[in-house]
Amino acid sequence: MTDTVAFIGLGAMGAPMASNLLDAGFALRVYSRNPERARPFAKRGVTVCATVADAVKGARFVVSIVSDDEATREVMLGTPGVVANAAPGTVIIDSSTNTPAMAREVAAAALGSRLEYLDAPVSGSVPQSRNRELVFMVGGDAAALEKAKPLLDAMGRMTVHAGSSSAGATIKLLNNMLSGTMNAAIAEAMSVARASGVDTDAAQAILGEGAAACRLMKTKIPKMLSGDFSPQFQLGLMDKDLRYFLALAQQVDRPAPISALVRSQFQAARRAGLGALDVSAIYLQASGEARR
Repeated sequence: MTDTVAFIGLGAMGAPMASNLLDAGFALRVYSRNPERARPFAKRGVTVCATVADAVKGARFVVSIVSDDEATREVMLGTPGVVANAAPGTVIIDSSTNTPAMAREVAAAALGSRLEYLDAPVSGSVPQSRNRELVFMVGGDAAALEKAKPLLDAMGRMTVHAGSSSAGATIKLLNNMLSGTMNAAIAEAMSVARASGVDTDAAQAILGEGAAACRLMKTKIPKMLSGDFSPQFQLGLMDKDLRYFLALAQQVDRPAPISALVRSQFQAARRAGLGALDVSAIYLQASGEARR
């Protein structure tokens, strides 16, 4: 019998993840606050639901990927939400980037309703979600993760059990703090390179082979240099993730001066109207073009 999956959130990441589950043979029931995002799934015969409560009816699994703690609270803990309406034994895979505190709160509520909750955020952006190359970092019960493994394998290339509830959410914030910091550093370097008059193609080739070389060098420098800031991961979401990381650092009483400075750059860029652009648009802030 085919397992039914309730999929909540059909944004830039969610839509290809849901499509990959459909391609893998899972039966889907989808919910999106934006009905337009559900239309391609309706055309493929997927059941489109008007509420989260409707989506989870008869579902063995729930996958959710929404924007932040507030959205997670709504879809998980609201009256028409997952916890209040899913059948006992349902496994929840929450791939949203939430605070660890939010993950623990939902996990406790799920346990009280005899549901199994995994905080399972991802490393990767739109290209990785399309190509099943996501890396899942999962917090929660190992037995629940074993049940969820076929779904995760259908959406990604690697799954790591990070520990108990909120461990996945915690590591995700570490990951995005480093990603945001690297994006800001690359933007600063390329702004100086361009202002200095050096051959930026040569700079990209050399930096991509240097000690700091990483995937972001290959994916974000071309966007910065071409001015193509079509979103793969929105700058505004990175600003939110850095804010969540700083709150976590404060909670555990650890200094975070570098990420505080980086967050101030992203905050300024978001307030300058760049939030809906790709994270690489931090280049406009570094070069001063955001203020023009």
